[in-house]
Amino acid sequence: MMRRDAWIAATRPRLDTPSTTRDTFRTPGKSRAMTVSYDNSKIIFDGIKAAGIRSISALPETWLGPLLQRAEDDPDVHLLQVAKEEEAIGIAAGAYFAGMPHVLLMQNHGFLAAINGIVSLAQLYRVPLCMLIALRGHWGEPYPWHTRGGIVTEPVLRALEIPFEYARDPQQVAKQIREAWTFSHSSLSPVALLLTRDLMED
Repeated sequence: MMRRDAWIAATRPRLDTPSTTRDTFRTPGKSRAMTVSYDNSKIIFDGIKAAGIRSISALPETWLGPLLQRAEDDPDVHLLQVAKEEEAIGIAAGAYFAGMPHVLLMQNHGFLAAINGIVSLAQLYRVPLCMLIALRGHWGEPYPWHTRGGIVTEPVLRALEIPFEYARDPQQVAKQIREAWTFSHSSLSPVALLLTRDLMED
């Protein structure tokens, strides 16, 4: 029987593989590589800009890497990278009060870590949040450490009464971003667009 520490070492992503482009799931006897879709990352970024959004707060994550690189390279977009996702809630609130269209990019585990800010700031004071959330730990997830967060993400969104949709089709995601941003402002509440594996991986 494989010892627990040996199993953890065998199944963690390789450190010599760029985390912004690929995760490698390693189990005894086989390896599976997953590549983030650069084409769909561009479509998402273009959708953000098409919605009139020029300010983004984010914490880097594997699926979001190529998207954040585009934001960093675009002189028309202001990217604020945070140390933890709850900081992004305060930044988004400040952007709203300053009249600056803003979107938050985060992984679902980061969303779970930011709940205090979402409830105590955004929901209490009716601050719109347009959250694009990388949905890790869902159908087809090979990494054990993502799965529990993936299982509870939708129930938590429902418990907090945060409207959400799944983004699966690259041909529809720009429209979904625009509608999410519009609805967050008309409802003065957080709204989540969940970026799925079908969209984010090749």
